[in-house]
Amino acid sequence: MTAAVPRRVLVVCLGNICRSPLGGAVLARWGGTSVEVRTAGLRDKWTGHGAHPMMTTAAAARGYDLSAHRGRRVDRDLIGWADTVLAMDRAVLAALQDLAAPPDLPKLRLYLDGQDVPDPYGGDADAFAEVVALVEAGAARHV
Repeated sequence: MTAAVPRRVLVVCLGNICRSPLGGAVLARWGGTSVEVRTAGLRDKWTGHGAHPMMTTAAAARGYDLSAHRGRRVDRDLIGWADTVLAMDRAVLAALQDLAAPPDLPKLRLYLDGQDVPDPYGGDADAFAEVVALVEAGAARHV
């Protein structure tokens, strides 16, 4: 009996320091061995950086460890790797649609069905906690 191949999920936000690292951690926990999750951002400003400290704190309050996260920029190869590419908001989705090769376009979708996950960057602790709640609420549709 061969083991099932995990579904490959890529989660993308703007900088890869807030929403997508959280989304990756949530989906990895909820999906277990049935998913392999990677994260990335549209901008390379935060490449190599850890998750935002306020997101790390908000995630930890719900049991998610973002301490090992290091930001990376999305590219066509990473999109090609994934079976599903989840954008945290409509602007990210539009940018991914411009970047992706035509065969990869059908795998692009919003993380939340018809709703953006707001970017908490620059917000207070409540904004980060709200994002954690939204990302957790949306996870079931992907795992």
